[in-house]
Amino acid sequence: MADSAQKEDQGRCTLNRREFLLYGGTAAVAVSTISLSLFSGSARARVVGYPRQWIARLSQLTDHQLLNFRYPNEQAQSFLVKMGGVQAGGGLGLEHDVVAFSYICTHQGGSLKGGYKAVGEHRVMGQCPLHLSTYDLTRHGIIVSGQAYQSLPQVVLELEGDDIYASGVMGLLHGYHDNLPSRGKP
Repeated sequence: MADSAQKEDQGRCTLNRREFLLYGGTAAVAVSTISLSLFSGSARARVVGYPRQWIARLSQLTDHQLLNFRYPNEQAQSFLVKMGGVQAGGGLGLEHDVVAFSYICTHQGGSLKGGYKAVGEHRVMGQCPLHLSTYDLTRHGIIVSGQAYQSLPQVVLELEGDDIYASGVMGLLHGYHDNLPSRGKP
C-alpha cells in the first residue's frame, strides 16, 4: 500500500502555496544579497566635466533683454536673461534673477526664440510653435503646459567678480544622447 501511495505522489507538487511563497521569497532575497555584494565595489560614478565659458558681465545686463550664446557646443543655442528682480532657482546676482537656458524645446526640438514673457511675478519661455510647450524659468525650467515631459535644460552659471561663466547643463539637450561637444550629436 505504501508503494502505491508513493507512485501516486510521483509527478505531483509536494509544496503547498504557503511553502512555495516562503521558499521562493527566501531564495529571491539570497540571490539579490549575493548579487549586491558581488557588484557593490565594481561600479563607479563617472564624473564628466563641462567646459567653462565666459558669457557676459553682470553689470552690463539689462532687465528682460536676452543675450544669445552657444553652450556647451557650437550647435547648442542658449540664452541668458536678467529677470527684473524675480528670484529664480539657480539664479545669480544679488537678486538671484540671472539665469540661462537652452532655446530648444525638449518635446520635438522647436525653437523657443521670441517666447520670453515677463508678466507680474511670472517668467516663462514659450509657447513652442510645434505643440505649445511653456516653461517656468523661475523654477529651473519646469514644464508648465504643453506636450513636453522634461524641463528646459538649464545652463549652470558661475559668478566670478563681475564675470558670468557657463560651467554645465542640467538636463539633456534635445537631439543629443550626450551634451558634451567631444561626443557630438547621435
